[in-house]
Amino acid sequence: MSLIQTAMIMAAGHGTRMRPLTNDKSKAMVDLGGKPLIDHMLDRLAAIGIKRAVVNVHAHADHLDAHLKARMTGPEIIISDERDALLETGGGVVKALPLLGSAPILICNIDAIWVEFEDVLTGLMAQWNPKHMDELLLLARRDACLGYFGAGDFDLGAKDHIMRRTGETADHVYAGVQIFKPELAKGFSLAPFSRNKIWDETLKRKRIFGHELKGYWMHVGDPKSRLSAEAVLQEVARSRSDIA
Repeated sequence: MSLIQTAMIMAAGHGTRMRPLTNDKSKAMVDLGGKPLIDHMLDRLAAIGIKRAVVNVHAHADHLDAHLKARMTGPEIIISDERDALLETGGGVVKALPLLGSAPILICNIDAIWVEFEDVLTGLMAQWNPKHMDELLLLARRDACLGYFGAGDFDLGAKDHIMRRTGETADHVYAGVQIFKPELAKGFSLAPFSRNKIWDETLKRKRIFGHELKGYWMHVGDPKSRLSAEAVLQEVARSRSDIA
């Protein structure tokens, strides 16, 4: 049984950069490789034994909600409703606190897709040590990414401690999944804010760590990156079929 039983999937954004694909649906419902983005993450969570998935909703919420209710497999779905006000990645967690419980959880972005060389989420959970860690972030190497064009987010230091980028560039990018203690959000107000504010406090305490993704990470944030990611997934599928 998985040591972590609950995940939160951040699915409430407007998906502005994904337009026109999000003109009539949420970003979570954009198709990639024959299934919506959110199903890619839900299927990964099911594979590692996650029992409950709290999903926050805002844009095109009814459409997303109907899809989630129709799923027949995977984690139990619990909706955190942000229809009235979008609360961003930090405020969304604060609003969901009554649904999350007190034990550590996974927080996942729906636009994080990867081709793995080994089981990424199992590796992340194997590294988790709540005695020494308050947060553990999945990190992708900046030179093994698709759809990311920034300068990098974090430097990965000794014993997997992480720090904000100290130079012009950093080798690692936040890969859209982390292990998180819900208690860390309790001191923040219910208002729109980025989870970066919580990370900053954990960085001060030196209780935040990184786990390097063994594979190729894809940020599916716009139509062009979606097409590129689809091509990668098709090529991987063909390669695995040839091997089989």
